[in-house]
Amino acid sequence: MNAKVDPIPKDMHSITPHLVCEGAADAIEFYKKAFNAVETMRMPGPNGRLMHAALKIGDSVLMLADDFPEYGGLGPKALKGSPVTLHMYVVDTDAAFKQAVDAGASVRMPPADMFWGDRYAQVTDPFGHHWAIATHMKDMTPEEMAAAMQQQAPSDCQ
Repeated sequence: MNAKVDPIPKDMHSITPHLVCEGAADAIEFYKKAFNAVETMRMPGPNGRLMHAALKIGDSVLMLADDFPEYGGLGPKALKGSPVTLHMYVVDTDAAFKQAVDAGASVRMPPADMFWGDRYAQVTDPFGHHWAIATHMKDMTPEEMAAAMQQQAPSDCQ
């Protein structure tokens, strides 16, 4: 077989998040409710855990698998948190935020207009992953952002 294979598969981007979740099958159902995810593939392992799955959220793919501590695969619950936030642009931050919270996400930051020109919020999903939800509202120069940041910053940060 000599067919040329595209080095980046169709519908994939150069960077694709691959999450480890305690309860990946439940995470798939949560992401469907919270973020309108569409499951595109699922590969169960012989021990009942999910070895690999792929979801489409908007125009992006999200991969995920169950915890596999015996191979060093630990999710945020096992690690007692996550330093990573997945940033998701949507048409309506407030509606997407409400949908995620209604599906079971916890609030990290309610929707607010931010100095960089986005309407922005943050949630944590039930599996410990942090999500930023944003709608770009206004294009701004770096100078405009700096001035707006000074106006928006609390007085103890200036």
